[in-house]
This record gives sequence, C-alpha cells and structure tokens, in this order.
Amino acid sequence: MSEWKRKRFWKSVAVTEEDGAFLVELDGRRVRTPAKAPLALPTRALADAVAAEWDAQQDEIDPRLMPFTRSANAAIDKVVPQFSEVADIVAAYGDSDLLCYRAEHPQGLVDRQAAQWDPALEWAATALGVRMAVHRGVIHCPQDRDVIARLSARVHALTPFQLAAFHDLTSLTGSLILGFATVEGWRDPDAIWTLSRLDEIWQQEKWGEDQEARAVAEAKHEAFMHAKRFFDAATSRASG
Repeated sequence: MSEWKRKRFWKSVAVTEEDGAFLVELDGRRVRTPAKAPLALPTRALADAVAAEWDAQQDEIDPRLMPFTRSANAAIDKVVPQFSEVADIVAAYGDSDLLCYRAEHPQGLVDRQAAQWDPALEWAATALGVRMAVHRGVIHCPQDRDVIARLSARVHALTPFQLAAFHDLTSLTGSLILGFATVEGWRDPDAIWTLSRLDEIWQQEKWGEDQEARAVAEAKHEAFMHAKRFFDAATSRASG
C-alpha cells in the first residue's frame, strides 16, 4: 500500500503582521501548528523563512524540506507550554559540559583538547563571566553552584523560539559553552561544530572513517547549522 501524502492545496503564500507577531497565510488562511495553535512568529525574518518553505512545496507536501516550520511548531507546541522545564534541561548541560572532561591519555589527544578547547573556556570566562572547572576522565565532577546559576539565568533569559534552537545547539555539541559561543558569534559555526567533534576526529585519524558514522555526523552537522540559522532568524528585528 502506498503511503498517503498530503497534497498542496494553496496557490499563494503571504506574511501578515498582527499585534507584533508575524503570521503565515495560505490563500488568506492562517497556518496553524500540529496542536492547532496559531503559527505566530516573533520576527519578520523567521516568518519569511517559514513562508518560503510553504511556497517551495510542489504537488505533494514534504515536511523534510520544511525545517523552519518544524522548529517553529516545536517552539510553540513544546517549548512555550513548558519553558522552565526545557530551560532547566538545557542549563544542566553546563554541569557536564563536553569541554570540561579531558582525556588522560594519549598525550597527543590531551594536548589537542587543551589547544582547541581551552580558548573556548577562556572566552566563556570573559564573555559569560564563568570560570569552568576542568577535570580528567569521565567521572562526573560538579561545577561550582554560582557558575551553574549564572549559566542557567542566561538560558532562562532566552525567548521560547531562541530556546528551541539553543536546545539543539547545546544537545548536538554536548556543550552549553559551545552553544553560547555559537549564538554569540565567538567563531564561525562550522569551526565550533568541529570543536565539538574533536574526539571523533581523533579516532577517525587513528582508525579510519566509518561511512555510517559519517552519514550520522553529516546529519547532525546540518541540524546544528539549521539551529543556528533558526536562532538568528528568531532574534533578528532588522526586517520587522
């Protein structure tokens, strides 16, 4: 049996503004989320990105080609109703941040982690006002409570749409610090993504690259880059 596919039913796509929010309309009818909430977006840039995805659909709707719409739906249906809980989950990454757990050997890996990860922690000390403790090995060593409180406050200060993207930036890298470094523009997003994969890259250099692992890494990289684009679009007020 062939899979049922929803057909495109609209001819025109438009963005309208109402009460400070931006709405996407299909032939004058407003788009809603899967939970039937209005797809009300905080910036014109984000609304334009969502509208472009709907306008690009051909005869059959392909949700795989609508990442901005999916992320916006998640922000409205999942993050807004439980904002504090999601923010707490994201902030908890700070207590087990990837950058703070270092290899004990071999020395080449130890040196590479120090050379590539220490600058990120120095940036965090200056830009975020937190000095993260670094540990050897994988056994959990909690960070100072004041450090976690400062980082948590920054996470809770995000908007729901920013948090939806920031959740992915943090979970995909395994690092709250790299999540903040990405949205604050510390370095190019691709460079930050590479930092998060330092251990995997080391293993590839030693043992060779597995094709299946490469495919998974590429999918995660694309998700990371989309999350950065979504965060930027949800933050920008330049066009609206």
